[in-house]
Amino acid sequence: MLDIKFIRENEEIVRAAIAKRRYDFNLGRLLEADEARRGLLQEVENLRAEQNKGSVSFDEAQLASLRLLKEKLQKKEAELKKTEEEFEELMLQVPNIPDPTVPEGKSEEDNVEIRRWAPTPEGRGPDWNVGRDKIPIFSFKIKDHFTLMQKLGLADTERGAKVSGFRGYFLKNDGALLSFALWRFALDYMLQKGFTPFIAPALVKENIFVKTGKLPQFREDIYATEDGLFLAPSAEVPMMGYHEGEILSEDELPKKYAAFSPCYRREAGSYGKDTKGLYRLHEFMKVEQIVLCKAEHQESVRWHEELTRYSEEMVQALGLPYRVVASCAGDLPFGFVKMYDIEAWIPSEKRYRETHSSSMVHDFQTRRLKIRYKSQDGKIRFAHSLNNTAIATPRILQSLLENHQKEDGSVEIPEALRKYIGKDVIA
Repeated sequence: MLDIKFIRENEEIVRAAIAKRRYDFNLGRLLEADEARRGLLQEVENLRAEQNKGSVSFDEAQLASLRLLKEKLQKKEAELKKTEEEFEELMLQVPNIPDPTVPEGKSEEDNVEIRRWAPTPEGRGPDWNVGRDKIPIFSFKIKDHFTLMQKLGLADTERGAKVSGFRGYFLKNDGALLSFALWRFALDYMLQKGFTPFIAPALVKENIFVKTGKLPQFREDIYATEDGLFLAPSAEVPMMGYHEGEILSEDELPKKYAAFSPCYRREAGSYGKDTKGLYRLHEFMKVEQIVLCKAEHQESVRWHEELTRYSEEMVQALGLPYRVVASCAGDLPFGFVKMYDIEAWIPSEKRYRETHSSSMVHDFQTRRLKIRYKSQDGKIRFAHSLNNTAIATPRILQSLLENHQKEDGSVEIPEALRKYIGKDVIA
């Protein structure tokens, strides 16, 4: 949430941000509601002061006047309550200000490639090479990940659909072991970087969803329970609620968390997309990076680049060709200042697809959640927050299986995972 004082004093900046995002929001209505709210608040305060001043007298005429004053106060309080409700609802719809480096654009088609990476062919055998564009070249006809998983007995989507409906799945045999290996690989890597491990709850209260900027905007894509709880789409949501209402000390920052959790997304707008395979699912597992840092833009920028680098190093250790793209303003999530996507190469589709998202948020979420810290100068400030994928399964299996497949239909295990799974090849 932006500070209303900032919005009042920087109306043109906020308007430009809304326009850059191609976001439909009536800023004028918010400013009108704010002005009306402040005017009514002053009236109510004046009436309350007048009421308190007159309550010491018991003269009959003054008592009649006090009754009229009370009625007027009650009417103004009702008006104020209604106006404040409208104001608060509108404030929840104001998007964050994109960083000046965020590219112009209206959709993911306009995202800008920053860099590419591909492993060297050494050690990969004669049937695998890399072109000048860092895209793999196979000497045989490749199989897609779904075919590989069916052939190798790694998943069962038919029984998954029987049990869980559309997009349901079971991972089994080496498919299950490979997933456990990926989670432990990611957690071990984050531990080496000084992150504190967590297992985060997937069931989260509605107010945490609102304060992290996921509601009300994205309600159609979020699962809700009958008792008012919601299923988190990422550990970002419960982990941001972890310090709600707290005042930390500057010495405690940065807080660095690596949180594992099940994640749930309805994929409401994806009808007909990725109906086969394990890329777009309702339920998946994820290790998420969360950082709370000092309220300084350059500190946030430093951590944004650092978290992105961590994910890149993990993808590199898995031997997966990838690229990093900067999300354009139209594709930038509602509450974020800037976002990078890491997209792994999918040989069967001849394209890169997103496996990680690295996001800089500033104090958009912490202001709503009242996560603050006492700085060394004694002032209380809202912390900045960032989040990034460490590993998300089973999505990463698509690129991993396809890029490490052999001509005989087997799949070579990346060296970084072998100690966790106990084998070199899935055959």
